[in-house]
Amino acid sequence: MAEAPSALVYVVEDDAEVSRLVVMALQDFGFMTETFGDGGSVLRRLRSEKPDLCIVDLGLPDMDGIELVREIARRCSCGVLILTGRGHTVDRVMALEGGGDDYVVKPFEPRELVARVRSILRRRGAGVPGAAPLQRRHARFAGWSLDCAANLLRGPDGTETLLGTAEAQVLRAFLERPHQILTREQLMGSRELSPLDRSIDVRISRLRRKLEADPQNPKVIKTVYGAGYMLAAAVEWE
Repeated sequence: MAEAPSALVYVVEDDAEVSRLVVMALQDFGFMTETFGDGGSVLRRLRSEKPDLCIVDLGLPDMDGIELVREIARRCSCGVLILTGRGHTVDRVMALEGGGDDYVVKPFEPRELVARVRSILRRRGAGVPGAAPLQRRHARFAGWSLDCAANLLRGPDGTETLLGTAEAQVLRAFLERPHQILTREQLMGSRELSPLDRSIDVRISRLRRKLEADPQNPKVIKTVYGAGYMLAAAVEWE
Protein backbone atom coordinates (compact mmCIF):
# COMPACT_ATOMS: atom_id res chain seq x y z
CA MET A 1 0.00 0.00 0.00
CA ALA A 2 1.31 3.49 -0.85
CA GLU A 3 2.33 5.67 2.06
CA ALA A 4 0.30 8.76 2.80
CA PRO A 5 2.03 11.91 1.56
CA SER A 6 3.51 13.91 4.43
CA ALA A 7 1.73 17.12 5.32
CA LEU A 8 3.53 20.45 5.02
CA VAL A 9 3.30 22.57 8.18
CA TYR A 10 4.25 26.25 8.41
CA VAL A 11 5.52 27.30 11.85
CA VAL A 12 5.05 31.06 12.47
CA GLU A 13 6.97 31.82 15.65
CA ASP A 14 9.44 34.62 16.47
CA ASP A 15 11.06 32.77 19.39
CA ALA A 16 13.83 30.70 17.77
CA GLU A 17 13.98 28.15 20.60
CA VAL A 18 10.22 27.53 20.58
CA SER A 19 10.29 27.27 16.79
CA ARG A 20 13.11 24.72 16.97
CA LEU A 21 11.23 22.64 19.53
CA VAL A 22 8.05 22.62 17.42
CA VAL A 23 9.93 21.71 14.23
CA MET A 24 11.83 18.88 15.92
CA ALA A 25 8.59 17.41 17.29
CA LEU A 26 6.87 17.60 13.90
CA GLN A 27 9.80 16.15 11.97
CA ASP A 28 10.10 13.29 14.45
CA PHE A 29 6.59 12.28 13.35
CA GLY A 30 7.26 12.63 9.63
CA PHE A 31 5.91 16.09 8.89
CA MET A 32 7.55 18.53 6.52
CA THR A 33 8.07 22.01 7.98
CA GLU A 34 8.93 25.56 7.05
CA THR A 35 9.54 28.31 9.60
CA PHE A 36 8.75 32.04 9.64
CA GLY A 37 9.66 34.68 12.23
CA ASP A 38 6.88 37.15 11.42
CA GLY A 39 3.49 37.44 9.80
CA GLY A 40 4.58 39.29 6.68
CA SER A 41 6.97 36.56 5.55
CA VAL A 42 4.37 33.79 5.78
CA LEU A 43 1.79 35.87 3.90
CA ARG A 44 4.33 36.42 1.10
CA ARG A 45 5.04 32.69 1.04
CA LEU A 46 1.34 31.89 0.69
CA ARG A 47 1.38 33.59 -2.71
CA SER A 48 3.46 30.75 -4.14
CA GLU A 49 2.75 27.74 -1.94
CA LYS A 50 -0.08 26.63 0.32
CA PRO A 51 0.66 24.41 3.34
CA ASP A 52 -1.62 21.79 4.86
CA LEU A 53 -1.51 23.55 8.24
CA CYS A 54 -0.10 26.66 9.92
CA ILE A 55 0.98 26.84 13.56
CA VAL A 56 0.71 30.51 14.54
CA ASP A 57 2.01 32.41 17.57
CA LEU A 58 -0.19 35.38 18.45
CA GLY A 59 2.69 37.52 19.77
CA LEU A 60 4.46 38.37 16.49
CA PRO A 61 6.76 41.39 16.00
CA ASP A 62 5.09 42.87 12.90
CA MET A 63 1.35 42.25 13.22
CA ASP A 64 -1.36 41.01 15.53
CA GLY A 65 -1.51 37.23 15.47
CA ILE A 66 -5.31 37.11 15.44
CA GLU A 67 -5.34 39.32 12.35
CA LEU A 68 -2.78 36.96 10.77
CA VAL A 69 -5.05 33.98 11.50
CA ARG A 70 -7.91 35.77 9.74
CA GLU A 71 -5.70 36.60 6.77
CA ILE A 72 -4.42 33.02 6.46
CA ALA A 73 -8.00 31.75 6.55
CA ARG A 74 -8.94 34.22 3.81
CA ARG A 75 -6.06 33.24 1.52
CA CYS A 76 -5.73 29.52 2.18
CA SER A 77 -7.88 26.51 3.04
CA CYS A 78 -5.22 25.06 5.34
CA GLY A 79 -5.73 24.17 8.98
CA VAL A 80 -4.62 26.66 11.64
CA LEU A 81 -3.40 25.83 15.14
CA ILE A 82 -2.74 28.76 17.48
CA LEU A 83 0.27 28.30 19.80
CA THR A 84 0.59 31.21 22.22
CA GLY A 85 1.30 32.40 25.72
CA ARG A 86 -2.06 34.19 25.83
CA GLY A 87 -4.44 32.16 27.93
CA HIS A 88 -7.30 34.64 28.19
CA THR A 89 -10.72 33.44 27.09
CA VAL A 90 -11.27 36.48 24.88
CA ASP A 91 -8.08 35.73 22.90
CA ARG A 92 -9.09 32.08 22.51
CA VAL A 93 -12.59 32.98 21.30
CA MET A 94 -11.37 35.65 18.85
CA ALA A 95 -8.67 33.35 17.41
CA LEU A 96 -11.02 30.40 16.95
CA GLU A 97 -13.77 32.56 15.49
CA GLY A 98 -11.21 34.18 13.19
CA GLY A 99 -10.34 30.88 11.52
CA GLY A 100 -8.30 28.85 14.02
CA ASP A 101 -9.00 25.12 14.36
CA ASP A 102 -7.39 24.64 17.78
CA TYR A 103 -5.69 26.66 20.51
CA VAL A 104 -2.68 25.57 22.59
CA VAL A 105 -1.24 27.66 25.42
CA LYS A 106 2.51 27.73 26.19
CA PRO A 107 4.27 25.96 27.79
CA PHE A 108 3.19 22.91 25.83
CA GLU A 109 3.94 19.20 25.60
CA PRO A 110 5.41 18.46 22.13
CA ARG A 111 3.64 15.11 21.74
CA GLU A 112 0.29 16.69 22.58
CA LEU A 113 0.96 19.42 20.02
CA VAL A 114 1.66 16.80 17.36
CA ALA A 115 -1.53 14.94 18.33
CA ARG A 116 -3.56 18.11 17.84
CA VAL A 117 -1.89 18.75 14.48
CA ARG A 118 -2.74 15.23 13.36
CA SER A 119 -6.33 15.64 14.54
CA ILE A 120 -6.80 18.85 12.53
CA LEU A 121 -5.31 17.26 9.41
CA ARG A 122 -7.50 14.17 9.71
CA ARG A 123 -10.61 16.34 9.91
CA ARG A 124 -9.49 18.25 6.85
CA GLY A 125 -8.44 15.16 4.90
CA ALA A 126 -4.77 16.17 4.54
CA GLY A 127 -1.81 13.79 4.56
CA VAL A 128 -1.03 12.54 8.06
CA PRO A 129 2.19 10.48 8.33
CA GLY A 130 1.36 6.92 9.27
CA ALA A 131 -2.33 7.24 8.40
CA ALA A 132 -4.18 5.94 5.36
CA PRO A 133 -4.62 8.48 2.53
CA LEU A 134 -7.95 10.25 2.83
CA GLN A 135 -7.98 11.84 -0.59
CA ARG A 136 -6.13 11.66 -3.90
CA ARG A 137 -3.91 14.60 -4.65
CA HIS A 138 -2.46 15.32 -8.07
CA ALA A 139 0.50 17.59 -8.78
CA ARG A 140 1.33 18.92 -12.26
CA PHE A 141 4.82 20.16 -13.12
CA ALA A 142 6.88 20.64 -16.29
CA GLY A 143 4.38 18.64 -18.34
CA TRP A 144 4.37 15.77 -15.85
CA SER A 145 1.81 14.80 -13.22
CA LEU A 146 2.03 12.74 -10.04
CA ASP A 147 -0.85 10.93 -8.37
CA CYS A 148 0.45 11.09 -4.80
CA ALA A 149 -1.96 8.48 -3.47
CA ALA A 150 -1.01 5.86 -6.05
CA ASN A 151 2.65 6.93 -6.63
CA LEU A 152 1.76 7.07 -10.33
CA LEU A 153 3.88 9.34 -12.53
CA ARG A 154 2.38 10.35 -15.88
CA GLY A 155 4.59 11.83 -18.60
CA PRO A 156 3.81 14.53 -21.18
CA ASP A 157 3.07 11.76 -23.71
CA GLY A 158 0.65 10.01 -21.35
CA THR A 159 3.05 7.22 -20.41
CA GLU A 160 2.51 6.05 -16.84
CA THR A 161 5.21 4.84 -14.45
CA LEU A 162 4.64 3.42 -10.98
CA LEU A 163 7.25 4.89 -8.63
CA GLY A 164 8.70 3.05 -5.70
CA THR A 165 7.80 4.44 -2.28
CA ALA A 166 11.28 5.91 -1.74
CA GLU A 167 11.32 7.72 -5.11
CA ALA A 168 7.77 9.01 -4.60
CA GLN A 169 8.71 10.34 -1.15
CA VAL A 170 11.58 12.37 -2.59
CA LEU A 171 9.55 13.66 -5.53
CA ARG A 172 6.72 14.69 -3.20
CA ALA A 173 9.22 16.62 -1.07
CA PHE A 174 10.30 18.55 -4.18
CA LEU A 175 6.71 19.18 -5.26
CA GLU A 176 5.80 20.57 -1.83
CA ARG A 177 8.63 23.10 -2.08
CA PRO A 178 9.34 24.08 -5.70
CA HIS A 179 12.19 26.49 -6.40
CA GLN A 180 13.63 25.87 -2.91
CA ILE A 181 16.99 24.31 -2.12
CA LEU A 182 16.41 21.13 -0.13
CA THR A 183 19.20 19.43 1.76
CA ARG A 184 19.79 15.69 1.63
CA GLU A 185 18.47 15.49 5.20
CA GLN A 186 15.23 17.27 4.25
CA LEU A 187 14.70 14.98 1.28
CA MET A 188 15.31 11.87 3.35
CA GLY A 189 13.29 13.11 6.34
CA SER A 190 16.26 12.61 8.68
CA ARG A 191 18.24 15.13 10.73
CA GLU A 192 21.17 12.77 11.34
CA LEU A 193 22.07 11.54 7.86
CA SER A 194 25.62 10.22 7.54
CA PRO A 195 27.82 12.07 5.03
CA LEU A 196 28.61 8.64 3.57
CA ASP A 197 24.96 7.78 3.00
CA ARG A 198 24.42 8.10 -0.76
CA SER A 199 20.88 6.68 -0.88
CA ILE A 200 19.37 10.09 -1.64
CA ASP A 201 21.72 10.54 -4.58
CA VAL A 202 20.61 7.16 -5.95
CA ARG A 203 16.96 8.22 -5.68
CA ILE A 204 17.67 11.53 -7.40
CA SER A 205 19.48 9.69 -10.20
CA ARG A 206 16.51 7.36 -10.71
CA LEU A 207 14.08 10.26 -10.81
CA ARG A 208 16.21 12.12 -13.31
CA ARG A 209 16.29 9.10 -15.62
CA LYS A 210 12.50 9.27 -15.66
CA LEU A 211 11.98 13.03 -15.79
CA GLU A 212 14.89 14.50 -17.70
CA ALA A 213 15.45 14.54 -21.45
CA ASP A 214 19.17 14.49 -20.65
CA PRO A 215 19.81 13.16 -17.11
CA GLN A 216 23.43 14.33 -17.32
CA ASN A 217 22.25 17.89 -17.90
CA PRO A 218 19.14 18.10 -15.69
CA LYS A 219 16.63 20.91 -16.14
CA VAL A 220 13.90 19.79 -13.72
CA ILE A 221 15.81 18.56 -10.64
CA LYS A 222 18.93 20.68 -10.34
CA THR A 223 21.97 20.20 -8.13
CA VAL A 224 22.97 23.21 -6.03
CA TYR A 225 26.56 22.35 -5.23
CA GLY A 226 27.40 22.43 -1.54
CA ALA A 227 23.75 22.93 -0.58
CA GLY A 228 21.40 20.28 -1.98
CA TYR A 229 18.87 19.92 -4.77
CA MET A 230 16.06 22.04 -6.18
CA LEU A 231 12.96 21.45 -8.32
CA ALA A 232 13.15 24.11 -11.04
CA ALA A 233 9.51 23.98 -12.12
CA ALA A 234 6.19 25.50 -11.17
CA VAL A 235 3.77 23.11 -9.44
CA GLU A 236 -0.02 23.09 -9.61
CA TRP A 237 -2.07 20.97 -7.21
CA GLU A 238 -5.48 19.48 -7.93
